[in-house]
Amino acid sequence: MRLAYLVFAACLSGGTAAAAVAQDQSGPPSGKSPGWYFQPNFFHEPAQKPAGAGVPVDNSVPLCVHAPICDRKGGPTRLKLQRLEWQQTMDYTYAYPVKLPFGGGVPAVGIDSNGNLWVLQRNAPGQPQLSEFGPDRKLIRTIGDDVIGHLLKAHGMAIDRDDNVWISDANGATVEEVSPDGKLLKTIGVKGHRGDWNEASGQRFLWQPVSIAAASDGDIYIGEGHGNESPNDVDSDDPTNIIGAARVIHLGKDGHFINQWYGNEVGQGKFSMVHGLAVDPKTGDIWIGDREQYRLVVYTTNGKFVRTIQLRNLTCAVAFDPHGNLWIASGEDGQVLKLDRDGTVLGAVGKGSGRGLGWFHETNYLAWDKATNMYTGDTSIGPVTEFVAPKH
Repeated sequence: MRLAYLVFAACLSGGTAAAAVAQDQSGPPSGKSPGWYFQPNFFHEPAQKPAGAGVPVDNSVPLCVHAPICDRKGGPTRLKLQRLEWQQTMDYTYAYPVKLPFGGGVPAVGIDSNGNLWVLQRNAPGQPQLSEFGPDRKLIRTIGDDVIGHLLKAHGMAIDRDDNVWISDANGATVEEVSPDGKLLKTIGVKGHRGDWNEASGQRFLWQPVSIAAASDGDIYIGEGHGNESPNDVDSDDPTNIIGAARVIHLGKDGHFINQWYGNEVGQGKFSMVHGLAVDPKTGDIWIGDREQYRLVVYTTNGKFVRTIQLRNLTCAVAFDPHGNLWIASGEDGQVLKLDRDGTVLGAVGKGSGRGLGWFHETNYLAWDKATNMYTGDTSIGPVTEFVAPKH
């Protein structure tokens, strides 16, 4: 059985995302894991174009060119790979419970202690990017540019113990805290000025903040670095912005600085990006989803390296459900995976990369309601999907 993270074959040509896959590109159930198979990448079906793909996104941030975190070294990029899918054995069903006020992609969702669903979108200027829906999934409020400004690349979300909603703007270089009633409480970073956080000199810039996690004690963790999508700022001419490496910034509940630590792509304890970020409710450890490297990297709350776990799928999002179980959203693989803490896949939800009921282009960020139904958005196509938990 070949390991998917070592297989960099080009996509199958023609057919649909649900096309049959040859036997030599599949594997049977093994131990606690379901069987797996390869399928083509949805975006390499030339006739397909996802709805919402034309939503304007600010492209003024320069692409990564020669920084150490730029893209995968050698071979095709992830867009040219086949996707490894896991057989669905968990009996979830699919629903689309909310009607979004506008049609942009949904990079993040969250659920507060009252069961309200918060949705972060990538919309055009003037269209609200943050919306709140009640437990009945009817719209309560939208929060517009007059409150949070226009996010150049809306990305991450976390809801803290006081039901404040934290959102990140990757290209705008800010993280904002919004109250439960939709008021702006705090802005971290300076909009439009990405840079390095240097507490000793009082310099508090953010560099590509893509993910946020809230701990039970009120502390906030900001994950920075978007791999090949991040700008190249290594040794830049701006003295406030010269590091150009993925990092985690640890702040107290009032926003004061506690710690930060860095990755640099390869090796134990390294990471090329922090696309997923979660706090383990059982240990307090910090789990990082290093998307392009198909791995999870674990640290203590103080930033001490614990271990690296290599996986077979993109690690777009990392989350723990209300029972403390570990899940990842596998991004363009179009599934959500339940794992044990050694990285073994215990089950999968989602039909893979494509369009239609239960299909996705890019899943990211996960949230659970009190009935343990799971929610996610689609960064490119747009809808919010509810994974309805089986009743047994």
